[in-house]
Amino acid sequence: MKLGLFMMPSHPPERNIYDSHQWDLNYLELADRLGYDEAWIGEHFTAPWEPIPAPDLMIAQALQRTSRIKLGSGVHLLPYHHPAELAHRVAYLDHIAQGRFMFGIGSSGLPSDWALFDVDGNNGQHREMTREALDIILKIWQAKGPMEYKGKFWNANVPDTMYDVLRPFLYPYQKPHPPIAVASASYRSPTLVIAGERGFIPMSLAFNTDYCLSHWEAIEEGAQKAGRTPSRKEWRLVRDVYVADTDEEAREAAVGGMTARVWRDYLLRIFKEFNLLHVFKDDPEVPDEDVTPEYMADHMWLIGSPDTVAAKIRKLYENVGGFGGLLVLVYDHWQNQEGWDKSTRLLAEEVMPRIADLVPE
Repeated sequence: MKLGLFMMPSHPPERNIYDSHQWDLNYLELADRLGYDEAWIGEHFTAPWEPIPAPDLMIAQALQRTSRIKLGSGVHLLPYHHPAELAHRVAYLDHIAQGRFMFGIGSSGLPSDWALFDVDGNNGQHREMTREALDIILKIWQAKGPMEYKGKFWNANVPDTMYDVLRPFLYPYQKPHPPIAVASASYRSPTLVIAGERGFIPMSLAFNTDYCLSHWEAIEEGAQKAGRTPSRKEWRLVRDVYVADTDEEAREAAVGGMTARVWRDYLLRIFKEFNLLHVFKDDPEVPDEDVTPEYMADHMWLIGSPDTVAAKIRKLYENVGGFGGLLVLVYDHWQNQEGWDKSTRLLAEEVMPRIADLVPE
């Protein structure tokens, strides 16, 4: 099973941008030293708790400070980029990374971002734009000669040589392109249907079993449309994880630290507005007001000693039918850096060997 990070990146609003950015780079460096396989860096525009709007800038710097970990946009929000421009930025970054870059894409789920860019997310325009943008990007990368694309949202052309010296020349380093991943948070995500159709890496927030299975159903739906067989080895699940020497230490650090604060002050509020609190419940009869960070610690988060966390990962694996990668949600634990760094190390060195037998079909 692959082990990686999913960095929104998340920082409390009072942290300044520079310090937040440096914390992220330092943490990526630590994960690289500990042998983590991959890290995905998010993109948001109007969320003070997720203050990084340019994952490619962070990835470019992180490449200089790491040596083996693969780094991906997690994700570029396609409705907010002209696809011709993003195709070239991604291709350039792929050359810089020399095989360590992955291209994560998504449709965007924040209404405030929709408003900023005047995208009608309530009626699915963001998903239409994602499909069209992806189509244009792939056609630009695949073009062997002039190409013209007239779309609903964008037009793009690959021109022939002009003035004998001007011509398209920048294509991805990895062939035919870097690995492409799709992330989504919605129930039975239409965006994950795209992953199934195209054979891309699917990434799912992993909450209750029904929610996770709805994501796999979306992946299978897309794969069936395209005559593909989806691979659970490629499926990444994203979860909160905190490991300590004992269960009591782990719960105290998670509930008393940044993990609980992010959920209390930000994420639970957002999911409540989206009418998605039910995805956190182990029993649908649980009242919404009972879904608190403490409830999440007891029923949803993968926290505890190495033995306990390994058992929880194994149970999650069995409940969803298998998956090939665990991605840890990362928050800015600068107030308990020693504990968070230790959790990061224990997960890699103590937990993962205990579940080495989990290999999905």
